[in-house]
Amino acid sequence: MGLTSHPKVSKTSRVTIRQNQYSVPARFIGRHVRVSLRADEVIVFDRHKVVARHPRLAGRWGYRDLLDHYLEILRAKPGALESSTGLAQARADGSFTAVHDAFWAAAREAHGSQAGTRALIEVLLLHRRLPAEAVIAGMSAVLDAGSTAPDLVAIEARKALAAAGGPPPVVIAPPAPVEPGDGEDIVTARVISLPAKRPDLPPDTRPAPSLAAYGQLLSLTSKGSA
Repeated sequence: MGLTSHPKVSKTSRVTIRQNQYSVPARFIGRHVRVSLRADEVIVFDRHKVVARHPRLAGRWGYRDLLDHYLEILRAKPGALESSTGLAQARADGSFTAVHDAFWAAAREAHGSQAGTRALIEVLLLHRRLPAEAVIAGMSAVLDAGSTAPDLVAIEARKALAAAGGPPPVVIAPPAPVEPGDGEDIVTARVISLPAKRPDLPPDTRPAPSLAAYGQLLSLTSKGSA
C-alpha cells in the first residue's frame, strides 16, 4: 500500500496524483475521493467502493483517461467525442474497434453528426452491462440489417450472449390470449353479487300520537296571572 490521499475531482473528471492525472466517472466531479497509489496501479475509491483503476503512470505530467468515464458528458456534448483523449486511448488499447468506427460512420450518415454520435454513445453505454464481444456482435448484426438503432444493438447483443451460453435475452411482450383447447388450464372466476336491497320494514301498528294533552296545557293559566 502506497500513498493514500483524498483529492477533489476536477471539472475534467480527473484526479491529480504527483502531477499525473487519472480519470474517474463523471458523476464524481466536484467530490472528494480516496486514492491509493500502489507500485503498479492507482485505485480510486468512493468510500469503500472501487470506482476507477488505472495502471500507474511513470514520470510526471502524464494522464490516463477511460472513455467510459466521460460518456455522460459526451452525450450532452457529442461533438467533443472525436477529439477526446478518452477516444484516442480507447483506439490505442483496442477497446474501440473497427466495428465501433463502422457503426459510428453509418449512424452519422443516417442521422447526422450529432444524432449519429449520440447513437454511438448509447451503444458504448451497453458495455457497462454486457460483455464487449456481445456488444460488438450486436453492432455487426444491426449493421448487416442496414440499421443503426441502439435498441436493436442491445437486443442482438443479448441474443449473442445467450448463444454463447450466457443468460437468455429478456423479451417483454403482452401475453397472448388463451383459448380453450390450447392445452392450458382455464381458470374461471365466480361472480360475486352485491347483497340484495334490504327488504321493506313491517308496517307500524302503533297508534298515531295525539296532541290533546298539549291543548289542555295551553288552556291552563299560571298561578298569579290576571
